[in-house]
Amino acid sequence: MASEVLSVSHTASVTNSESVLINGASGHTYVILGITICETAGAAETVDLYIDDDGGGTDYEILSDQAVGANETFEYTGKIVLVDEDHLCAATASSAAVDIVVSYLDITR
Repeated sequence: MASEVLSVSHTASVTNSESVLINGASGHTYVILGITICETAGAAETVDLYIDDDGGGTDYEILSDQAVGANETFEYTGKIVLVDEDHLCAATASSAAVDIVVSYLDITR
């Protein structure tokens, strides 16, 4: 039986290592409704946001080197769809302190 659940992912202190924001699961479709990126350390930063297709290492950039000013917030409002084991990931250009909140609809099939 299919279901739809509004959900949120909170990821604190994203740095220059890959952070998985949503770890997709088989039988699920995820509709990303909005993404909020906040720099919290007082230093301007750039952020990459991308889909790791099927968690297999092939990345598809959504944001590449998106500037986020010191103690500022960037909002991404475009809609993104992830299917099954796709991962939504982020990384910064350098060691940083960036928090990312993702609002999404989790649809089971």
